[in-house]
Amino acid sequence: MYKSFAILGMGKYGQKLAETLYGNGADVLVADDDKELIDSLGSSATYAMAADLSDPESIKELGLSNFDVVVICMSRHIEASVMCAMIAKEEGVPLVVAKADSERMGKLLRKVGADRITYVEEEAAIRAANHLVSDDLLEYFDLSDNLCLIDMKPKAEWIGKSVKELDLRGKYNINVVAIKKGSASTQPDPDAPIEEGCELLLAIDKKSIKKIL
Repeated sequence: MYKSFAILGMGKYGQKLAETLYGNGADVLVADDDKELIDSLGSSATYAMAADLSDPESIKELGLSNFDVVVICMSRHIEASVMCAMIAKEEGVPLVVAKADSERMGKLLRKVGADRITYVEEEAAIRAANHLVSDDLLEYFDLSDNLCLIDMKPKAEWIGKSVKELDLRGKYNINVVAIKKGSASTQPDPDAPIEEGCELLLAIDKKSIKKIL
């Protein structure tokens, strides 16, 4: 399972994604060319670095090869997005996800190395729809064509049962990435009962979301 993430571009989407991942115990690098913004994000990430994301040398200095996933969040800065995608794949990053605001841009990013494309308006619509369907869903992030990351309250029937007992992976193709209780996040103990009031960070097949909301 993916454990380390580099988030490139600190707009609202990038900031929220980084905050959610870091808050749930993931190793997170954030980078942007706005040094003042980066300085303000030090408490929301493992590493916060100011870098010119359109400059190849600056991108290489981020050490992207050390991360499982790179998420490129600069849908309005095509040059920077293309450069980051190319270098991330050159450095052997297993999964490169790039945000795009048009199908044309998405096709370009795929050509230069992005493994997955997330479309901003489509994701916003999915998030809104899921929130309307269920109060349990707190956050939704697209990771690939088939996979998403969601932050949700446990269903009532899950309380008091363990991850192993629920067999979430077998029944719904769900991986429990982290469990958050108050301000503390931990990796899940498969034998520990899920407590009321906690939050679950789940990597889940999109087709399975409707089965648990």
